[in-house]
Amino acid sequence: MLIGTSGWQYRDWRDVLYPAGVPQSRWLECYAGTFPVVENNGTFYRLPGPGAFAAWRDRTPDGFTMVVKASRYLTHIRRLRDPVEPVNRLLEAAVQLGPRLGPVLIQLPPNMTADLDALDGCLTAFAAYRPPKDAPSGVGGRNFRVRVAVEFRHETWRTEETRSLLAHHDAALCWADRGEEPVTPLWRTAEWGYLRLHEGAGQSWPRYTSRTLRGWVKSLADCWHSGQDVFVFFNNDQHGAAPQDAMTFAKLSREAGHEVRSASASA
Repeated sequence: MLIGTSGWQYRDWRDVLYPAGVPQSRWLECYAGTFPVVENNGTFYRLPGPGAFAAWRDRTPDGFTMVVKASRYLTHIRRLRDPVEPVNRLLEAAVQLGPRLGPVLIQLPPNMTADLDALDGCLTAFAAYRPPKDAPSGVGGRNFRVRVAVEFRHETWRTEETRSLLAHHDAALCWADRGEEPVTPLWRTAEWGYLRLHEGAGQSWPRYTSRTLRGWVKSLADCWHSGQDVFVFFNNDQHGAAPQDAMTFAKLSREAGHEVRSASASA
């Protein structure tokens, strides 16, 4: 399991994850000393240039992984149609992460109904991309293929046709939780898994209860086995809940006997 949070730039994480004396310009380094993976959701709002991704590569240790959330231009404006140009632009920047590049998350708009042709074309565009010859080591070669997770938020996607299409592309259905209840089907569509936890219902909102976290540990272990990557991200950032819940989830996973990547292994 690779466990982290959705983003790292939150002011109310000071004194929770970031000591008071650590400047905001060093928060990523501090984060990477605690967690082995992060979901970069800032790329959804504005896609940075290749230099920004190269800087994130240089600021994080070997073994660290950065997941990239696809830009809203692809998902919310084009709604996956005519995907080649925005997919290539995203990946041409993201490959500057080199070996730190993790999967790409595609989160679809809540009002986007099922469009299997558009999804197929988008996943095909990701599969067809090949990095330039001068790309950083770790992402080059003809065998390069970025993994893609898809988070649907409209019920019309809940069909066997959707499930089959994801499996055909080895794309992971993003499992999602809100209010300590699944809000997506719990399909296994790839040899790797992806879970996002958006909001808990614990006494200290928006924290998650230990009971729910233990349930998710079991559900993931029932679907994927040792040696298969499962990404888990907490998106309940308010009041420093996400890093606290992520650390608890890692602890519960280890107690249950599951392999959990640690930040120390990536240092």
